[in-house]
Amino acid sequence: MQANTEFFNLYNHGFVRVAIGVPDIRVADPEFNVSTTISLMKQAAEQRAVLVLFPELGLTAYSCEDLFHQQALLESATDALHKVLTASKPLDLITIVGLPVQVDHLLFNCAVIAHRGRIVGVVPKTFLPNYREFYELRQFTPASVANRSTITLCGQSGIPFGEKLLFRAQNKPQFSFFAEICEDLWVPIPPSSHAALAGATLLLNLSASNITIGKHEYRHNLVANQSARCLAAYLYTTAGTGESTTDLAWDGHAMIYENGTLIAESTRFHYGSYLTLADLDLDRLKQERMRQNSFSQSVQHFREEIRQFREISFEINFPNTGQLLCQRQYDRFPYVPSDPALRDDHCDEILNIQTQGLVKRLKHTGIQKIVIGISGGLDSTHALIVAARAMDVLQLPRKQILAYTMPGFATSDYTLANGKALMQVVGCTAYEIDIRPSCEQMLRDLNHPFIHGEPVYDVTFENVQAGERTNHLFRFANYHNALVLGTGDLSELALGWCTYGVGDQMSHYAINASIPKTLIQFLIRWVADTRQFNHDASRILHAILNTEISPELISGRTDSDQPAQRTEAIIGPYELQDFNLYYTTRFGYLPTKIAFLAYCSWHDRMQGCWPNIPESRRHKYTIGEIKHWLQVFVYWFFQTSQFKRNCIPNSPKVGSGGSFSPRGDYRAPSDSEATVWLEYIKRIPDTTP
Repeated sequence: MQANTEFFNLYNHGFVRVAIGVPDIRVADPEFNVSTTISLMKQAAEQRAVLVLFPELGLTAYSCEDLFHQQALLESATDALHKVLTASKPLDLITIVGLPVQVDHLLFNCAVIAHRGRIVGVVPKTFLPNYREFYELRQFTPASVANRSTITLCGQSGIPFGEKLLFRAQNKPQFSFFAEICEDLWVPIPPSSHAALAGATLLLNLSASNITIGKHEYRHNLVANQSARCLAAYLYTTAGTGESTTDLAWDGHAMIYENGTLIAESTRFHYGSYLTLADLDLDRLKQERMRQNSFSQSVQHFREEIRQFREISFEINFPNTGQLLCQRQYDRFPYVPSDPALRDDHCDEILNIQTQGLVKRLKHTGIQKIVIGISGGLDSTHALIVAARAMDVLQLPRKQILAYTMPGFATSDYTLANGKALMQVVGCTAYEIDIRPSCEQMLRDLNHPFIHGEPVYDVTFENVQAGERTNHLFRFANYHNALVLGTGDLSELALGWCTYGVGDQMSHYAINASIPKTLIQFLIRWVADTRQFNHDASRILHAILNTEISPELISGRTDSDQPAQRTEAIIGPYELQDFNLYYTTRFGYLPTKIAFLAYCSWHDRMQGCWPNIPESRRHKYTIGEIKHWLQVFVYWFFQTSQFKRNCIPNSPKVGSGGSFSPRGDYRAPSDSEATVWLEYIKRIPDTTP
């Protein structure tokens, strides 16, 4: 993105806005149908979309049956197309309409692609259904019968014609699309499969598709799977409620998927014309195809089929000036589903994944005891929950979890009490070890100023405490023939917020290493709210959730008994840093794009969709705050912390967006620079327009 472009415009961050129009129509009345179609075209342009898709045979109606053999209807359809072309002249909008097109002495069911008053191409339907209620072979000819590669239509000659046309924007090559028609998607190998391998990022389907019970769910499955397999966006529309109901009914179902994810969907059985809009992330599709190397292998395997495609170039003026934020909802918590039912399912599955990993490790080693350090904070709380579940699966007593709380110089009575209470309700064997004497000895050996009464709380002072805790845990494990269960999470590993080696970075098994802090909070809340233990445990878990995140290594309290040392004041709000983490590691986005997405998601206070988040946590951030914390993230992630991640202990991978194991998802040099990412951050504005 150039420095002088509009930062707050989605087109400058790899997005395009597209639309599906389902017009109100009358059967065999192209003049009426084109008027409603043009109205939706204008609405799409007003919404700054660059492409609008209409249903199969939408200018005539799909259900005309043998009326398609009437010359009056065919000529009226061509007249309607003339009007579409005229209406498209002042619009920077790709319009795809469906109509019957007569070529030589044959009739084809076609998609016509129009832009700025000209026909860019005409695509005939490949597969014609001739079963159950469909008898298209009675009226139409399959695309394979055509013996022309160009046609003349509406006074324009040399129009590309055929089933293998790929349309690409010269000034945005990743904006490339392919059109197929209804039944083409329902066959074993849809034409769009090869089109995606040929480079199409948007797959368009002009469909009619009548409605029967449950059919809309089947459509969802078809479109979602094709979108996911092709690593593409898929736009699908059916005919609206104006079609003939002689023997069928219609629901006007429009949906837009991106790589298997539903981005937008219309209301079904809507009477009248309507438009469905979506902002598509072309960068995501490009990244996924680059990373998933089986896609490129498929390109090689089907190279002969791909060579048959003709690429049609066009140039479009993208509306990339002025503010235009994403209408698409990007979750503030990308690791946590916003849908409550799905969130509950994910929480249960995550705990099962972690439990299975720990159970296997204990079985393999023959170890029947777990050593864990309990701080009264989030990470150790969740690790203890997993440990308890693992013991239950193994039918071992929870007393064989040896839990140690190890207060240091800054441990508060509040967190210490929470830790003790948690150990009691879980039913593990609880110990309290005061690490201050051993820490004082180490500081004395170092001749640290703290020993001489000076309030010097440097990194050494902090790491002496973290190291002593880990040292104790490993020696306890040796003595009791136990496994040290690590508690550190993905967010801490991303930012290097852990003590290397003899510190909280090391354990025998790092159960939380692929779970970010925001997800751990939701997991604990789910355990509490669903009473996975008992009422007392739920009360304690909620108390832990309401405690400020802190390593408690430097003394000082606030009036509310919260720690004075606040982690998020140093490394940034975890909710924002987890957002940055997800889009950095999962998709490799530019920092400018991540900041844009963060602004779209966080510039207003959160409403309603997260009812279990306290009002005090429903934050919003300015673009300046987003820029500042993204800069912190980029520097710590790319330049200072990889050496810690390159030697992390074993841990089960939980989600697609998170694992730093050098044996798995993420491999990077320990001594790389953050320069290029920091340069991009300079392009992020400090204030909004």
